Amino acid sequence: MRGPLKTSQTRRNAASGGGVAGAVRAALRERIDPEKAVVLPRFFKTGPGQYGEGDKFLGVAVPGVRQAVKPHLDAPEADILALLRSEYHEERLAALVILVGRYRLARREGDAARQEAVFRFYLANTGRVNNWDLVDLSAPHIVGAHLFGKSTALLTELSASPSVWERRIAIIATHHFIREGDCRETFRIARRLLGDRHDLIHKAVGWMLREAGKRCSLEAELAFLDRHRAEMPRTALRYAIERFPEGLRRAYLAR
Repeated sequence: MRGPLKTSQTRRNAASGGGVAGAVRAALRERIDPEKAVVLPRFFKTGPGQYGEGDKFLGVAVPGVRQAVKPHLDAPEADILALLRSEYHEERLAALVILVGRYRLARREGDAARQEAVFRFYLANTGRVNNWDLVDLSAPHIVGAHLFGKSTALLTELSASPSVWERRIAIIATHHFIREGDCRETFRIARRLLGDRHDLIHKAVGWMLREAGKRCSLEAELAFLDRHRAEMPRTALRYAIERFPEGLRRAYLAR
């Protein structure tokens, strides 16, 4: 006797590995944009010797990734890990969107144990948070949110990591602090990263300094720039002063 017929969706899930991870993979593949499949590898520098070397893209935009995971925010940890270990960028992004959603829900519900579990899971898998967009989407909402009001020794440790992605996590995580009106951690980690040689860190430091000036204190940002302008990489400075009035911006660049 033959079993029940499989729907086309069931067949796609099975072909994608089954379970929630399979369902997410199938949903992502329904949202592929062939043009983005060509553009994204170039945009994220996946060529030999570039920071994203070897990364693979399906060609799904971020809104499409969010749509694909929306029914699966309660995915089992094993499925999240399967997505996070994927060779495809969008599948790792999907895993991080789920983690951020899970952490936010636990925070709203005051569930400290679940928050800690997501935080620890994230830290155990930072090797898979391996491009700047993956860091930027997740670090403030998990690492920054978890450390706010607690010891920030972890940010010091991450800022000294040999991994450019962990160093970026350290500074981008402070965006949560900035949104809470406290820019001290941003300035502290920025100081530690001024000598960093990677362009992605220069951009991240400049961006966070700009946000600190916009959301916390322009005076504090100006004081930081005046104190450290001689040692700041040019890219970091340009990002930090991007929103300054033209005359002030030119004055800083001239120095």
